[in-house]
Amino acid sequence: MNEADWKHRPEGGGRFAIRLIGGIARHGGRGIARACLYPITLYFYCVRGAERRASADYLRRLRGRPARALEVARHIHTFAATILDRVFLLAGRTSLFDIRSSGTEPLLQQLDQGRGVLVFGSHLGSFDALRVLARMRPDLKLRVLMDRAHNAAITELLAELDPKLADCIIDAGQEGTAIVLAIQQALEDGAMVALLVDRARPDEPAVAAPLLGSDAAFPAAPWLIANALKAPVVLAFGLYLGGNRYDLRFESFAEVVDIPRRGRAEILSTLIHRYAGRLEHHLREAPYNWFNFYDFWHPQDRATAAPVPADRPAGQ
Repeated sequence: MNEADWKHRPEGGGRFAIRLIGGIARHGGRGIARACLYPITLYFYCVRGAERRASADYLRRLRGRPARALEVARHIHTFAATILDRVFLLAGRTSLFDIRSSGTEPLLQQLDQGRGVLVFGSHLGSFDALRVLARMRPDLKLRVLMDRAHNAAITELLAELDPKLADCIIDAGQEGTAIVLAIQQALEDGAMVALLVDRARPDEPAVAAPLLGSDAAFPAAPWLIANALKAPVVLAFGLYLGGNRYDLRFESFAEVVDIPRRGRAEILSTLIHRYAGRLEHHLREAPYNWFNFYDFWHPQDRATAAPVPADRPAGQ
């Protein structure tokens, strides 16, 4: 199953199951809800064959040997645990968690100066842990680029838990130019603009970079947007460490991204290779946090060294 197929896969368990676990989490508490993760993990392991095979392939690449059934199950369980914790994080119940952060000083310095920052994340760990930083500093502005239509049931549930969520979302499903203008406006307002930069959609330009020994396609658009808007770029990794523990890590990546026309392909490739290296570093530290349950390393025939002109970042 490739990334295009993954986007069209139905939400596991359906809308009823998602709302059921959300109700249990809200009314029964985190302990009871976490007990429900075991039958949920068993369901996904037995029923969702494509995701199970993708997990096994990823773990094989990581370990250098075939993945064991319990390792695949643990991988699925970790994913389910972070989805469940989104309910509590967005409900403001951060006291339930032991969340530690590092690398926040350069980020906060930029924001305190009124300068917007692009925060590049991935499907590694919980990107929602970013909201903890915003809750710690209510004066901080956070905008998140996400596709409202994908995983609609989860999105609706989370919006009910935090009605302000809708106000901070930049819809990735809209036309590319509108996305760029919305990001530009948020940066001018001095906001953190968070977006995931590890998945290249089938219809967008991509650049190949090595991850776990094989090339994978990474989207070019986020880096071209950063180049066009000349905003600082910070990497963010919200790693789940088990139980109630999260490690929120920020890394300054670039004070400004500059991709001139001359040598554009090489500079873009260098940036994405460097990002892929940081992604793999954290992936190896928290291997069960990888939540791309599809063939991430499928043939890279759509990856190109010269995606689109640097003055046309709207291909996102």
